Amino acid sequence: MRVCDIIEKKAARGELNEEEIQFFLGALCAGSIPDYQTSALLMAIFLNGMTERELARWTLGMARSGDLVDLSAIGGVKVDKHSTGGIGDKTTVILGPIVAACGGKLAKMSGRGLGFSGGTIDKLESLPGFNTALSQDEFIRLVNTVGMAVTGQTASVALADKKLYALRDVTATVNSIPLIASSIMSKKLASGADKIVLDVKVGSGAFMKTMDDARKLAAAMVSIGEENGRETAAILTNMDRPLGRRVGNLLEMQEAYETLQGRGPADLTELCLWLSARMLSMAGLGDFEACRKKAEASIENGAAAAKFREFVTAQGGDLTVLDHPEAHYPRPLERVVTAAADGYFRIVSAEAIGRASVSLGAGRVTKEDAIDFTAGIVLEAASGDRVVKGQPLFRLCAAAEARLEAAAQDLAAAYRITEDAPEAEPLILDVVDRRTLAL
Repeated sequence: MRVCDIIEKKAARGELNEEEIQFFLGALCAGSIPDYQTSALLMAIFLNGMTERELARWTLGMARSGDLVDLSAIGGVKVDKHSTGGIGDKTTVILGPIVAACGGKLAKMSGRGLGFSGGTIDKLESLPGFNTALSQDEFIRLVNTVGMAVTGQTASVALADKKLYALRDVTATVNSIPLIASSIMSKKLASGADKIVLDVKVGSGAFMKTMDDARKLAAAMVSIGEENGRETAAILTNMDRPLGRRVGNLLEMQEAYETLQGRGPADLTELCLWLSARMLSMAGLGDFEACRKKAEASIENGAAAAKFREFVTAQGGDLTVLDHPEAHYPRPLERVVTAAADGYFRIVSAEAIGRASVSLGAGRVTKEDAIDFTAGIVLEAASGDRVVKGQPLFRLCAAAEARLEAAAQDLAAAYRITEDAPEAEPLILDVVDRRTLAL
């Protein structure tokens, strides 16, 4: 078998079979294929797409190119959750304690953030001492005893994805539904969960800007999961505005804990309850409505907040930083952005808020950049609120005045003060699962 024959077949819109896929991915990981041939195949996929069967085989091959995580020692059904990334998205550290408090299990491998989307590992590491480099044995022990654990992704998971992603970035083939879907789902398949729930963000602060593209990505990922024997469901959610009212690592951890105590923003609370209910129902702990009531009860009776404290403590994190950050970190400088006129506050670009958070030091431009855990943005008003001139809209936190100035300039494109009230925007836009795919 020759690589050039595989490229030629895909360029002619052919469907690659399992043998061809395994041959190519094996040679890729062995380093025996030159970059120009890999790039040629990527472009052929970018231009011609993949069939559902072909994409499922391709993704499973990518998953098998590295280590496969064995979660069989964890009792019960393991349901994983993945978000495509958004601004203020701290759902994992909220829904995990809810699921665990309701009798479910969350065994989560998460990554660091790049750009403005933020990463769960960065957020957890804002809690001094929190260990995100668990051994396999410790990871499984904590899931069995606490009900949840979160660890960083190992370098040996889905090796083919790392090699392909590096080339996609420099060959203009990033924006391809099959390549995006296989990149995400190869890591999910390798992570060992029985079932998968996906949160696909849509809007200005997300990678998928339109509903059409988001539906295509959701359908592709659900199809990959189902074709590989994993029940998979995707929810499409609004990212034209940040999720919750805080953006930045420690700020988001504080908001997560408040949400688990019943004091969180309505949108963040609603999404976490929905995701938790779907995960619990897929784990066989009741139908969706019954699981939704269980999730709500876990917040009301304090069980979810208690589980959060147990989870953080079990992984070495210091909870006192949530109430007394000044005891652990230098106090950041602050600047308040106020309304220039009376009217309705309307967020028009969540992406601009994300860029501002990076300017403040809460995100990375390159993988080598250091994170400032206390940097970030607090939204003092919600999109749609009636405000008066001089009323605080944003509170910015950073280590240096220059960062505050840069972020304030970024925020100029993020909002408008209008005479008319903006229409209310739904949070949950659509659901894609095996039933909708069958229609």
